[in-house]
Amino acid sequence: MHRKIISWGLSFAALSVLLGAFGAHALKAIVSTDQLQIFETGVRYQFMHAMALITLSIYSNRQDLSIREQKGLGWAAHFFIVGTLFFSGSLYLLTLLPASYHPLIRFIGPITPLGGLCFMLGWLSWGRVVYLNKVDK
Repeated sequence: MHRKIISWGLSFAALSVLLGAFGAHALKAIVSTDQLQIFETGVRYQFMHAMALITLSIYSNRQDLSIREQKGLGWAAHFFIVGTLFFSGSLYLLTLLPASYHPLIRFIGPITPLGGLCFMLGWLSWGRVVYLNKVDK
């Protein structure tokens, strides 16, 4: 499990650096300052949760974790991945689609809070595993 988690984390981290550079150089010329800040928020949260996935992968490699705790860490990883795709992905689309006046823009906005909810559920899932591991031992 930890190999897949770290692969997602590393991929998200590399992509966030690429998107950050794109935002700082190419995107700055075609969107407003407010839209650029929205894009940068997506990059920041993507990078934070990429680091969280990498750390979660290292934590999930522990030998003293029960099957139930490993499943909880799997849930946390899935929540972080879906949260990143929904939260950051929707912010990227909200930034780029207005530049083209795309009709799907009104359907993308409600996806962002779902991504934020997934982030919270991921942190809570991981916290539950840590708490249960401490209580059980």
